[in-house]
Amino acid sequence: MINRKPATPAEDSAMPKTVIATPAAPAAIGTYSQAVRAGDLIFISGQIPLDPATMEPVDGDFRAAAERAFANLIAVAEAAGGGADAIVKLTVYLTDLANFPLVNEVMAAHFTEPYPARAAIGVAALPKGAAVEVEAVMSTDA
Repeated sequence: MINRKPATPAEDSAMPKTVIATPAAPAAIGTYSQAVRAGDLIFISGQIPLDPATMEPVDGDFRAAAERAFANLIAVAEAAGGGADAIVKLTVYLTDLANFPLVNEVMAAHFTEPYPARAAIGVAALPKGAAVEVEAVMSTDA
């Protein structure tokens, strides 16, 4: 049994969260949701280049991996009622920052101006040996 203290007024007014999930993107492989809606914002978890049907990494070069990661991200955005144009913030994680120009090329195929705000971060490793992971914040007002 969970022993919980009574809610305070601040806890009573906490913003409700809604989980968003779609079979068009890889299922969560840990203790997280594909996306969570809180108010007018949707927080999309990091997407790596897994084929949603097999849950295995896609074959091919970095471009194929980036394409799959962005396709997964956009599938979750669409399940949340938006799409690429509703994404206001992206974070891109790369195991090799030399691939940054390819990320720009792939993004140009999926996003139009005004582009979302973005950060690109070099990391030592990503889940399942992925070379790229992308996460986003989407606005329902965008």
